[in-house]
Amino acid sequence: MVPRFCNTVILIIRLFYQGKLIAKSLVILEYINETWKQKALLPQDPHDRAKAPFWAKFVDDKCMPAIISIFRKKGEDQQRAAKEAQQNLKILEGGLEKKPFFGGDTINIVDIAGGSMWYCVRAVEVHIGINLVDAEDMSLLSSWFQRFIDISIIKEYAPLWGAILEHKEGLQKMLMALST
Repeated sequence: MVPRFCNTVILIIRLFYQGKLIAKSLVILEYINETWKQKALLPQDPHDRAKAPFWAKFVDDKCMPAIISIFRKKGEDQQRAAKEAQQNLKILEGGLEKKPFFGGDTINIVDIAGGSMWYCVRAVEVHIGINLVDAEDMSLLSSWFQRFIDISIIKEYAPLWGAILEHKEGLQKMLMALST
């Protein structure tokens, strides 16, 4: 049986399952994909299967660090960091290819890797006052974020994030910890 938390996987840092510790979000998602075949996180189509890890890694290596760096900087440096984050998010939007999710009609590894970014994007908007995902300029990505957070199981496990958003200092500490 698949553990309930494996159905969602938001901002995974470590997975401890059956006495085995697995670190790094993408490695954990690949482990889940291989361990619980009935909950496939990678597409069946070989071309789509090859693209998914690229986009998931792009989220991990480019999008998240750029967003997190906004919290570390001030003034013009912060504006440059925000511009870099926006550029990376715009590139990520191209990976959607006008589909509802990166996995097509269902979520896949890219959606899970990227979905938690919404909370960081919102934190930048709420605490820094910078809009990273403009609904007009990045309409596909904006709609994707909304579809992702509207998924019932995501809603079930995400309420904690609302409380986290309210506490800037705690959020900044958490984001800093994620970037190490």
